[in-house]
Amino acid sequence: MSSFFLPYLKSRFHTISDGTGEELLICLHGFGENAETFSRLHYSLGGYFTIVSLDLPLHGKTEWKEERPFSMEDLKAVILLILQHYRFKTFSLMGYSMGGRVSLCVVQLLAERIDRLYLLAPDGLKDNRWHMFATQTRIGNKLFKYCTYHPQLFFGLLHTWRFLRFISKGLHKFTFNSMNTLDKRERVYFVWTCMGQMMPDRELCKQQLKKYRISSLLLFGKYDRVIPPVLGVRFMDGTFPCEMQVLEKGHQLICEDAAEVIRAYSF
Repeated sequence: MSSFFLPYLKSRFHTISDGTGEELLICLHGFGENAETFSRLHYSLGGYFTIVSLDLPLHGKTEWKEERPFSMEDLKAVILLILQHYRFKTFSLMGYSMGGRVSLCVVQLLAERIDRLYLLAPDGLKDNRWHMFATQTRIGNKLFKYCTYHPQLFFGLLHTWRFLRFISKGLHKFTFNSMNTLDKRERVYFVWTCMGQMMPDRELCKQQLKKYRISSLLLFGKYDRVIPPVLGVRFMDGTFPCEMQVLEKGHQLICEDAAEVIRAYSF
């Protein structure tokens, strides 16, 4: 395993590479995680892929020093830098959770370069109205920042939504545990704000997947209350080559079981 920093404008992006395969697999992690998360897959997939994992902005060792949010143009440029540095013309793509949403953005931007797509419990298959309000509007972002440092309003609404059964018990617990300290709330605020432009157009993604015949695999956890398998069923419409499997897992899907499914599907 080796690591490398890719310089980009005033910033630099940290990558970890492993494996000896003739195909490139770029991996994008979930919120609060980093490139090392994918080391669990190297044993099963390293013989088939050269695996390059990227630390997204405000995660791991990546240093985002631009005084603005991370944009779609930045994402495209960084992926092209990875291809240039590791000397590949095409690549397969794996995204987990938040990284799944970013991966769908990559599909919009660089579909002609993508061989295979693996989405593990991916965010981005459903519009999150609160996320869009908090990141795409000025008033929403100001309210989000206020709630970060004055959380009483947020928790009051959260508990009310649960009482009225607008949200599930699992989602209520997950959200509360993600926001119950100032450090956690600040991290959510700054990451959501920085990554707020990573909002894929799902219909355009489907068109690109169809046009370039990108073989796609969706993996979900049977007990995942954050990103349930039904979202994958809705995304698959028969217009592009895609399979879906549901594992006896929760939300965390970067594991040997997932690697075995990916290997069987691809090779």
